[in-house]
Amino acid sequence: MGVTRHGRGSTSRKKRRPPPDVLGWREWASLPDLGVDSIKVKLDTGARTSSLHAFDLRHFTRAGQPMVRFEVHPVQRSAEGAVEVEASVVDERWVRNSGGVRELRPVIETTVSIGGRAWPIELTLTRRDEMGFRMLLGRQALKRKALVDPGRSFRAGQTTERTS
Repeated sequence: MGVTRHGRGSTSRKKRRPPPDVLGWREWASLPDLGVDSIKVKLDTGARTSSLHAFDLRHFTRAGQPMVRFEVHPVQRSAEGAVEVEASVVDERWVRNSGGVRELRPVIETTVSIGGRAWPIELTLTRRDEMGFRMLLGRQALKRKALVDPGRSFRAGQTTERTS
């Protein structure tokens, strides 16, 4: 009679996930699907959803699929280096902003890359002009991918292209 053990030395055939990275409360990231090479991101476990500073949003439909065209300013406190982006809208969600006001935001799917590791995330699009960071990475995007060390910054390394 065979015995299946769990834990150390387990003979079970569970798919092993790589251990989560330990990242700082702010990191340099890229959004390769959107053409954003470098953006400073705040990792915020208090926020459920991730958000990206997007302006000049224009909704349209292509082959029956809802789409959005928008611009991103990846550099903090600067309008330089704007990137125009087009993406499929996968959902619209009510999100409570930092001031406690609910807003309906378009949601897109994209890839985030931090410290050489990349994974898919959902991003809500909103104006973040007054916020310190152009992108916020919430706990849904971090789940099973990264742990956050709130006392450290840039654990994944500095960007080669200092933009702020």
